[in-house]
Formats: sequence, C-alpha cells, structure tokens
Amino acid sequence: MAEKVALITGGGSGIGRASALALAEEGYAVVLAGRRAEVLEETASEAAGEALAVPTDVSDPASIRDLFARAKEAFGRLDLLFNNAGIGASAVPLEELSYEQWTGVVDVNLTGAFVCTQEAFRIMKDQDPRGGRIINNGSVSAHVPRPHSAPYTATKHALTGLTRSTSLDGRKYGIACGQIDIGNAETRMTERMQSGLPQAHGQDMVEPRMDVDNVARAIVYMASLPLDANVQFITVMATTMPYIGRG
Repeated sequence: MAEKVALITGGGSGIGRASALALAEEGYAVVLAGRRAEVLEETASEAAGEALAVPTDVSDPASIRDLFARAKEAFGRLDLLFNNAGIGASAVPLEELSYEQWTGVVDVNLTGAFVCTQEAFRIMKDQDPRGGRIINNGSVSAHVPRPHSAPYTATKHALTGLTRSTSLDGRKYGIACGQIDIGNAETRMTERMQSGLPQAHGQDMVEPRMDVDNVARAIVYMASLPLDANVQFITVMATTMPYIGRG
C-alpha cells in the first residue's frame, strides 16, 4: 500500500492534471477522477509513481461512491482530497439562464464537492493513522463575480461555506480543510482570455494569465503541512489580472 494517497477530481487536465503530477513527484499515489477516460489515462501515464484513473461523473453520487471505493481498494487509505472539478454555464444574462443550466453547475461544483467530502470523511476518520486533508478549489469567483456568471459565482461562494464547515466538523477526526482561490491560470479553460472577456464596465479586455505550475506548487505546499497546521485560505493569481477592484 502507498504511504500517501491523493485523490483529485477533474484530474485529467488543467489545474487537476498539473496538481496530480506535482503530488506524484512528491511521492503520492494519485487517484485521478474525471469524465474523459483518455485524458485521465494520459495523465496517469505521466505520473512519477502509482496512479489510478477512474472515469467519474461528480454530479452522480453513485459514481462518486464507486470512485472512493476503488481508491480504498487500490491503496487502502486516503490522505488528500482535492475537490477541483468544476464547470460554468453559458455567459448569458442572468434572466436568460435555464433551470437546467443552473442545476447542472450546482450539481458538479457544489453538490459533487459535498458528496466527495462525505466519502473522504468516511475513509479518513477510520484509517490508521487517522485523519487527512481536503482542499477545495474555490476560485477568485468565491470573492468577486464576472459579468453573467451567477451559477459559477454562487457555487464558489458556497464552497467557502463548505470549506469552513468541513474544517469545523473534521476537527474531531484529525481532518484539515483549506481552500485555494485561483485566478487566471494558463489552462484550456482560460484560453479565451487572450481574445478578451467582458468586464464590469461593459467592454471586453484581454486578461493576463499565469503558469498553471504556480497553482500546483501551492497545492503541494498545502498538502505538505502536518495535520496540526492548515492553510485555511490562499489566493494564487496572475499579478496584473483585473481582480483587485473588479466588479
């Protein structure tokens, strides 16, 4: 059995992929969850150590339960959960969003993270050594919105509440929980920033981005702390992105 095990949702690409590979370099066995089997397998093949790819739909509780069961069967324990999977809705006026678009984002970004947290608790509180760490990907949208982003922004604000509740309820089990709020990392999701995004003043503007490895290094640091210490909240962002003063 591996000495340290990390489970990363949205682990096949972008922030999840970079974080998984960085954790593997630090000696973690990594469990990669996501919808696309091919990108999960590609990431697993590049990991420095043991890696398990588990195609997962985080909007489906049964799929999440299977993910954690397979992780426990393969490695016997869980030391780190990175709740990273997230989606947004179409950038349309709030009043034009459909109910299905709203619930689709909530089911992945918030309910999915909650169910993953439940499953992590069930493993972490009963293992020996007891406890573990959960890191939630909050995004800078946990603080300030972009135009036409109500579902994404609402779920990211809610994740902050989940992070605080998880920190409190996990204390008695030796489970620490923190949140990383990320702004404009260079991933496929942010490529459109190079051609300009709508700003609060009504105009489009090209936004600077940063190397995604900066995020991965922050995740490794948060994970490296002993369980009697915790990074409760951290913001990692492109220095000159329109965040301070946004909105």
